[in-house]
Amino acid sequence: MRSTLLLAVCSLTALAQVDFGKQVQPILEKHCTGCHGGERGLGGLKLNTRANAARAIVAGDPAKSPLLRTMETAPGQPLAMPPGGPQVPAADRAIIRQWLAAGAAWPATLEIGKPIAKQKDDLALTRKIATRIAKPGPFTPYKATIPNTVVSFEMVPIPGGEFTMGTPETEKGRSPDEGPQRKLKVEPFWMGKFEVTWDEYRFFMFQNLANEKLGADASLDAVSRPTKPYVEMSFGMGINGFPAISMTQHAANKYAQWLSAKTGHFYRLPTEAEWEYACRAGKTESANLDEIAWHAGNSSEKYQLVGKKRPNAFGLFDILGNVAEWTLDQYDPKAFAAPLPASGYVPSTTPYPHVSKGGGWSDDTSRLRCGARLGSDPSWKMQDPQLPKSIWYLTDAQFQGFRLVRPLKTPSPAEMFRYWNNGVERE
Repeated sequence: MRSTLLLAVCSLTALAQVDFGKQVQPILEKHCTGCHGGERGLGGLKLNTRANAARAIVAGDPAKSPLLRTMETAPGQPLAMPPGGPQVPAADRAIIRQWLAAGAAWPATLEIGKPIAKQKDDLALTRKIATRIAKPGPFTPYKATIPNTVVSFEMVPIPGGEFTMGTPETEKGRSPDEGPQRKLKVEPFWMGKFEVTWDEYRFFMFQNLANEKLGADASLDAVSRPTKPYVEMSFGMGINGFPAISMTQHAANKYAQWLSAKTGHFYRLPTEAEWEYACRAGKTESANLDEIAWHAGNSSEKYQLVGKKRPNAFGLFDILGNVAEWTLDQYDPKAFAAPLPASGYVPSTTPYPHVSKGGGWSDDTSRLRCGARLGSDPSWKMQDPQLPKSIWYLTDAQFQGFRLVRPLKTPSPAEMFRYWNNGVERE
């Protein structure tokens, strides 16, 4: 009897010792408020205040609390949270269980998961990476190997200059969003000779492949990385030497941040203006697309190895066709009617749409034009079974890839932050 009473007293003491601010709040902010924060409560659920979280919490009964039930559902199963895994650690789940059993005390005035906290962390990370960014060397072509791997990538210099962005009304296949034309000046930058391949991108997707050890480099550890995909993301079209596909614009931005932290050189997505300038290369497009591009008429219904067609005048392969390519810009069908922002691109304010350029292997030749524009769409994730849908993968955009640029002038840490966090994470 005494042992039973002692056990009960110990259990009650353990429950009482759960501190919301020190123990529960960090767990919710780490695993939950990214999707269920104050600004965007997916599924109608917000976990930023006790009142908003009420429908996920049954005080005194952990087993009936949806908050804990979803945490304890195995990854990949319906209702598992976080949906893309990994599962909330057992020790954290035990704390949530104790807290619920003890009555789920939550200070009435406390709001958690405010975006400003994450922004401060991201900015601190950017500043840390910026201290390691080397000044650009000679403005010449170069080949670099991703550290701790045998995989390399090549960059070619794109001289600065002026050009006319957009297409004339007489151009065959032109859409109204490609004008009115405007003259722009572009500063010098390097651009990827090829589209980013799976050989490169998979090191970002899977940390163990790049021989990275947790704790060995705090900068790399802190860069957001994709969750494990629930399907094989090349969709059987090939890995070695083939372009990486089906990543969100957010994922492409984070790859650029990861590669910058890895190499000590600053990389980012191109602006739409930079991309179109590089595509045009001071010339009009070739009348014979078969010589320079993979499209619906010659691709055998799949993407192809990079670099097998003739490059453009700047030495860029597959700038048209094979896979479409992300830019930094938010898509606006009337963007060209207004002056270009001082930043050189239209920054994101919503998850969709962003500008995709160049067309891909499944497109008709009318889409493979330097001036053609495509805005991303929620339908690009239609087959994603996860709730909420992944912030990293586009199940229905097997035509979408990217290439990176490196500006000749290294930006400030604040500018780096804006580039790498340009995409909107949550849908």
